[in-house]
Amino acid sequence: MIGTLSIAAAQVNPIVGNIAYNLELVRNALERCKDTDLVVFPELVICGYPPEDLVLKPSFIEDCVTATKEFIAAHTSGPAFILTTPWIENGKSYNAALFVENGAIKSVTLKKNLPNYGVFDEWRVFSPSDRLPEPVEFKGHKLGIVICEDIWFPEACRHLKERGAEMILSPNGSPYSTAKAQMRHDIIDARVRETGLPLLYVNQIGGQDDLVYDGNSMAYNARGEKIFQAPHCESYIGPVSGLAAKQDDLEQIYAVMKRSLKDYITKNNFPGVIIGMSGGIDSALSAAVAADALGADKVRCVMMPSPFTSKDSFEDAEACCHALGCSYEIISIEPAMKAYAEMLPSLSGLAHENMQSRARGLVLMSLSNQTGAMVLTTGNKSEMAVGYATLYGDMCGGYNVLKDVYKTLVYKLSVWRNSVSPVIPERIITKAPTAELRENQTDQDSLPPYDILDGILEGLIERNRSVRDLAAEGYDKATVLKVNRLLDIAEYKRRQSAPGPKITPMAFGRDRRYPITNGYRFFVEKS
Repeated sequence: MIGTLSIAAAQVNPIVGNIAYNLELVRNALERCKDTDLVVFPELVICGYPPEDLVLKPSFIEDCVTATKEFIAAHTSGPAFILTTPWIENGKSYNAALFVENGAIKSVTLKKNLPNYGVFDEWRVFSPSDRLPEPVEFKGHKLGIVICEDIWFPEACRHLKERGAEMILSPNGSPYSTAKAQMRHDIIDARVRETGLPLLYVNQIGGQDDLVYDGNSMAYNARGEKIFQAPHCESYIGPVSGLAAKQDDLEQIYAVMKRSLKDYITKNNFPGVIIGMSGGIDSALSAAVAADALGADKVRCVMMPSPFTSKDSFEDAEACCHALGCSYEIISIEPAMKAYAEMLPSLSGLAHENMQSRARGLVLMSLSNQTGAMVLTTGNKSEMAVGYATLYGDMCGGYNVLKDVYKTLVYKLSVWRNSVSPVIPERIITKAPTAELRENQTDQDSLPPYDILDGILEGLIERNRSVRDLAAEGYDKATVLKVNRLLDIAEYKRRQSAPGPKITPMAFGRDRRYPITNGYRFFVEKS
């Protein structure tokens, strides 16, 4: 990127807390790039990102620092590298990037701007640097190192330019959302234009609980032209050159869902997943993601019919599993329903419907206990938003790839997946969605049509609009008030829900933290 200096990007997938595993990733990357001058790793590669409150445990920081120093001392030859790790200076913990050459630390860059918004709370665990980064001299060049959030502000890059830096190298831990690609481009473009310096941005990949790091490491030359793009959601260790094939939005989202599930299962040592297969679109798409991410042999699909289960649902569930190559079995919940009827003879209405869902949840969790496989729950964001889900029933499970995917997007993703190879029966996509907990039930008995519901929810959640705002946009005011009420009162359910990958700019959980006890809606309804 400058002169004859050869630089490699190591877009790797660390495991939070697994220091030995992460050092092995670094070691392997250095070996693969042994003929390169410099290798750049993503943010906090030694401990994985985000380490959260592990950083508050003194022994964790000490182990990171000790392992880092030992690793550096053992690497007296080969390429120089930028190693990122928690670091201690004057009794304080920092997010640091170490420039390492010939077994020695040549410079230490400490992160100054600690993000404290959305999914980030670095202020909680790290101290901010009180100094700006200085260039490091390497093979006749001056290089500037700027850690993640520090490139979102002009100060550090401007200072490095003034101090003679010839290019910017930026280790990052930037999680995916549908808005993130454009944001990254805008920020990097701004820094390049302000400084006239080429910039290399190296991001990690991998699922970490409810976050997915999508990679997409990139480099821009001094003219603001993109000269390098690493792949989306895949590891890349190699030269800073070439552009990975572009993917459309749906393909990227599907890849994020696959990556999140694959890493959640493998990093937590589950042997596979169990899915309650209903014959509906949510379980069908979840099964497709699971089979694509893990392999069909690690996906066990269980149909749990009741007297209200239609013939179409039987056929569609079996056809989907057959197309995917997953195992398929039928375990009826009718015996459980009869037992509950004897125990609670007055059970009726919604309580009777939820009892069926909880019977299914008991079956799935029992199978999970017996085999060790994790239950993959299948509720989409629209349902989770308005509480159209049963606690200890269909919400049972350890992970949910649809948690931040609106129902309208579920349909789009299903159509896209079928364009790759037809695995979801067409009737699943075209028939009216139903929980089949009573005769002739459809979702729209209780909810507005999903295109309207999702539009209102997107306004209330992602755009943070008021009921008045959305009514002014043309939505029926009574419908908006109903959805707003459902959104608020379902908070207690969401607090008990399984984690799932952040897809939108405003996911439930880390991004949107509303109180459970919340009287504001009463004020809104009265006014």
